[in-house]
Amino acid sequence: MANNYDVIIAGCGVAGLYAAINLPETLNVLIICKREQKLCNSSLAQGGIAGVYQSPDDTAQYHSNDTLIAGGFKNNIDAVRTLVSEAAQDIEHIINLGVEFDKNPDGTYHRTLEGGHGHHRIFHHADSTGAEINSKLYEKVRSMSNVTLLENALMCDVKQTSTGYSAFVLCGGEYSVYNSHFVILATGGIGRVYEFTTNSAIATGDGITFAYEMGAKIKNLSYVQFHPTAFNNRSTRECFLISEAVRGEGAYLLNCNKERFMQNYDDRLELAPRDVVSHAIVLESRKQNSTDFYLDISYKDSDFLKKRFPMIYKNVLKQGFDLTREPVPIYPCQHYLMGGIDVDKNSRTTLPNLYACGECSHTGVHGSNRLASNSLLEALVFSRHAANDIAEHLDCVPTEFESAEFEPHIGNEHIPHGYRTEIRRIMQQSHFVLPDKKAAADGYKRAAEIRQALISGGYRMDTDFVEAKSLATIAYLILKEVMQ
Repeated sequence: MANNYDVIIAGCGVAGLYAAINLPETLNVLIICKREQKLCNSSLAQGGIAGVYQSPDDTAQYHSNDTLIAGGFKNNIDAVRTLVSEAAQDIEHIINLGVEFDKNPDGTYHRTLEGGHGHHRIFHHADSTGAEINSKLYEKVRSMSNVTLLENALMCDVKQTSTGYSAFVLCGGEYSVYNSHFVILATGGIGRVYEFTTNSAIATGDGITFAYEMGAKIKNLSYVQFHPTAFNNRSTRECFLISEAVRGEGAYLLNCNKERFMQNYDDRLELAPRDVVSHAIVLESRKQNSTDFYLDISYKDSDFLKKRFPMIYKNVLKQGFDLTREPVPIYPCQHYLMGGIDVDKNSRTTLPNLYACGECSHTGVHGSNRLASNSLLEALVFSRHAANDIAEHLDCVPTEFESAEFEPHIGNEHIPHGYRTEIRRIMQQSHFVLPDKKAAADGYKRAAEIRQALISGGYRMDTDFVEAKSLATIAYLILKEVMQ
């Protein structure tokens, strides 16, 4: 069964949804959602969205400077300029779509501070900003008659055709081919390639893998960000994030002796950028021979904390800790990818009519380390650019659709147990905060072997196969880059 659309969007987080909203309403759009719509990294974003909007004491230049400093000046300056200068229009747009940000008693927007920022410029909805933005964009998309949303649909493969692209999708136990003139990959991050991550279960790098297999350029995939303050519960793979904003409100980082230590590593103390803080924690861990670290904001007013961080308070309390009364155990874990499918400022990949936006893309805006709360902004700004670029090139596309051929049942055998676990162990040992070159060399060789075994093994094409192949490919590409 083949279905034809003008645009296929893979992924329905903020980047995918906002792209659909900004596309011309005359286009027939399909959004393919791997699981239920709310299961995405966008919904997990706590801190907020950075931007200079109705901010008399702040400027886009200040925002740019902070972004460049955090990114180690490895940023694409043009991309940064686009991000900070266009923040206001997209923040205003999503407010008009119904997104609610916290306000002060006088009706002005409350802006918080996070690590690496020199000004209070983080718009937020308590401590669940991503969920608020995601839900309002989802409501808008659901009201659009030109958009079809396919949930719990696994994209198994994508192929180029003479008229665009064909996507091979497994949904409800049935395989279908969907054709389009344009494809936007907005498939999110790669967190599940690590043993411990703040990412949702869908973050297996599928979009990056599809783009790589089609020949698109992948860049800086080894630029992996580790969030310094994930709740330290090693019994689950998905670690609950304790937002940067908690440190922005004055929380202290403590070592195993319940002593502050950041003064030994950086003059910005707890408000240093994420990579600096993560490095400091690992170095202090080696110095103290302990992985016991804590975040302490208990000296602040209890009612203020419960109101400012309601979700964090409730989730930490479920784990047996009251952040209004005691230090909370934390430790770094994988959080975000700064590299990905290489794109220009219009989100165009190196392949015709293939776009990428959000975390799976590499705009270069983050450099080697993302400044807190720039991720939601990047997703908005550059997905809008993708939509606008498509709108400007509609005259260049054919009217017909070619459908690629796929092999729905390569074999009946399920992939061997343990591949994904092994890949996660490889990445945790070789490329975590302070990379281990020797482990990376060994891991690269093994990741390549696993990837080849999956590709040539004749296994059944199901969720386990697609995700395992993606994880093996991501590990292979990261460690290959590390070895160069």
